[in-house]
Amino acid sequence: MHRTEGKQKLYSTLIVARLKPDSGEEVAKLFGEFDRTDMPHLMGTRRRQLFTYQGLYFHLQDFDADNGTEAIDGARTDPRFVGISQDLRAFIDPYDPATWRSPADAMATRFYHWTAPDA
Repeated sequence: MHRTEGKQKLYSTLIVARLKPDSGEEVAKLFGEFDRTDMPHLMGTRRRQLFTYQGLYFHLQDFDADNGTEAIDGARTDPRFVGISQDLRAFIDPYDPATWRSPADAMATRFYHWTAPDA
């Protein structure tokens, strides 16, 4: 999915999973530490937003280029990515454990997009 912020076009990925009750603060802390490294830059991440709703976890990540899924997949072997993935397992479960093998298996599919003409 893509959208514009100012005149800069952003491309987004949305990961959907299940968040254990009262885990949001710890997950935010883990990502805060991760995002203070150079990993977001290496992955091309421009912005990360985390949401929860009725036990679901939504991870919205914005990129400069339309390769977010590939960028995330390419980072999977970096020790920092491996580390945060292991740490998050205590708080986040796959939405569908039977089909989950990687973050790409949890990506939502956009089925509608609109951008204001002046954006």
